[in-house]
Amino acid sequence: MFGTSPHRRHRRRWLTVAVAALAAIAALVATLTTSATTASAATGSHITGTASGRCLDVIGQSTTDGAGVNIYDCNSQANQAWTLTTAGELRVYDSPKCLDVAKGATTPGATVQIWTCNGGDNQKWKINTNGTITGVQSGLCLDVVGAGTANSTLVQLWTCNGGGNQQWKTTAGDTQPPTVPGNARVSNLLCDSVTFAWNAATDNTGVAFYDVYHDGQLMKSVSGSTLSTSLTVVPGVTWGLYVNARDAAGNVSQASATVSITPPQCQVDTQPPTAPGGLTGSVSGTTVTLNWSASTDNIAVKFYDIYRGSTKAGTVTANGTTPPPTTFTDSGLTSNTGYTYYVVARDAQANVSAHSNSVSLTTGSACGSPVCAVTQIATDTDIPWGLATLPDGTILYNRRDAENIIHLNPATGAKTDVGTVPNVQSTDGEGGLTGLAISSSYASDHWLYIMHTSPTDNRIVRIKLTNDKLDLSSEQILLTGIGRNKFHNGGRLRFGPDGKLYASTGDAQNGDNAQNKNSLNGKILRLNPDGTVPSDNPFGNYVWSYGHRNPQGLAFDSQGRLWEQEFGNAVMDETNLITKGGNYGWPACEGTSGTCGTAGYIAPKHTYPTADGSCSGIAIVHDVLYIACERGTRMYREVISGSDLTNVQTYFNGTYGRLRTVEPAPDGGLWLTTSNDGDKDSIPNNSNERIFHVALG
Repeated sequence: MFGTSPHRRHRRRWLTVAVAALAAIAALVATLTTSATTASAATGSHITGTASGRCLDVIGQSTTDGAGVNIYDCNSQANQAWTLTTAGELRVYDSPKCLDVAKGATTPGATVQIWTCNGGDNQKWKINTNGTITGVQSGLCLDVVGAGTANSTLVQLWTCNGGGNQQWKTTAGDTQPPTVPGNARVSNLLCDSVTFAWNAATDNTGVAFYDVYHDGQLMKSVSGSTLSTSLTVVPGVTWGLYVNARDAAGNVSQASATVSITPPQCQVDTQPPTAPGGLTGSVSGTTVTLNWSASTDNIAVKFYDIYRGSTKAGTVTANGTTPPPTTFTDSGLTSNTGYTYYVVARDAQANVSAHSNSVSLTTGSACGSPVCAVTQIATDTDIPWGLATLPDGTILYNRRDAENIIHLNPATGAKTDVGTVPNVQSTDGEGGLTGLAISSSYASDHWLYIMHTSPTDNRIVRIKLTNDKLDLSSEQILLTGIGRNKFHNGGRLRFGPDGKLYASTGDAQNGDNAQNKNSLNGKILRLNPDGTVPSDNPFGNYVWSYGHRNPQGLAFDSQGRLWEQEFGNAVMDETNLITKGGNYGWPACEGTSGTCGTAGYIAPKHTYPTADGSCSGIAIVHDVLYIACERGTRMYREVISGSDLTNVQTYFNGTYGRLRTVEPAPDGGLWLTTSNDGDKDSIPNNSNERIFHVALG
């Protein structure tokens, strides 16, 4: 699928979300008549185990009644070509042979075989939206024995348990995605529920499913005949709802328009929390640590706001039903300076307590902590996304929605607009102008490497910067065909110590892309600087690692090892140590949940609840990892020790809001950018962002 020409356009293949991976088989129903015509190998398709990547296979290509079924390397033989009939049969070969449960057994461990089709319920199957296949007669799941992944492992019936060895997908030949669902709308908005509806999408073979999201998180999947659904929502929390259409071959549409909702509170609450008490503080160099006793509330305390004088220094937040912490660290203060602090408690309906007691502290003469002074060097009305330092110590950064690049002198704050990148199109979500990297030989060639969303895909290009302007005549398109969607576009670029360009790509809201090694999505990609495929890549294409959901952070340590930061769906975010050819588990795994213990999946080095994470950029300075988090509104500092991450500390918790990008600064510190306003739409210049320099101790 992938050529070596840097200009070759790569055909996209949109595959299914993991929880409905096998549903693609259902598209073949439409090709059959009501008389249950048998299917030939040409019209059948593979049924592939999600955990193993191997195909459902009739042993020895036998056509004899009673022949067993196992998993085996996928090939083009007729014994791996299956068709779902309108009667619910799974037929194989050109003869009427059906997937069959031996002797109609209905107990776990029952043998699966092929048999002449006879219309019995033991030969009827149900394709489920979570990727499982269940026997109509037994209700049990089609299961790979012992969760095995090796060739010739037998297949049986077993109690459904959600394991990857019970999830299946297909490689049908349909590559045309459905049209965009229209007229997304809501009704019956209550404190805990809402009805979300849309107009039908169209498809060449029919829409099989609709996948409903809020802000990039999958909420539920419904059948292709369903055009509205009830959703559980959170009182007072603003969400952006949208829907994708998915056909039975796994092709996913672009997303509908976003509908913003803010459910009312379930009950009126006018009672503020009690005041926090017992505020104390300690000083270490230019860092202050505060502690206080918890407030109480008639419903629940959701936040503590920490004030430094009259300025809010930060916020700590509850995580679900877990109350917010009662401690806060304020870093990057001025030496030999007095500060006065107090704390207030806040509930979900913005009722604010009285102030705690105040505490006055004086910082030391020098920074005695890992994170020292923070200096604002610039502001912007758009989202600063990709950021890179030029050899002279000045900065280039991408403005995501405005689609241009700014040259910033951090010493003076002076800015120069070096030009607009051509053919950029946002996605009414998180697409647009994203990754930015400077050529390893920039001093002589002046190449800028840029990742962006186009009207048809995500792509990587390079353009020369000449006399502080983009030389658009020099543009070279290095790689196209990276699937795009409203969210999950990835976007980070990083040159490695090997001189190769590494790029993080999201799954384009189609989880099965991540496990397809012939797809560019849900991957870490590795390119030569001219866009060709390096000869030592593991799969002979651009793929360096796979099984990723929406990776964005990339950074190399002193040993030349690649670390990666990845958004989870609703459970865990991940920090991963990337190995050549490694499989990081999505969509079967999220963090350490799901089937992450399955052999062949590489576990993350650290995980974070999504409420404390949703982290985008990472940087490594002196083998210490710094992570910028959006929903978590904080920066993590983690020491790399061997292949582990240790001494995890949190900084700027709520101080600057959502943090997008962190990069090494030439003086041994960090550049840090915010992403607070307008970061989930495509409207240019509707933000109020800041760029900081962080001095490190």
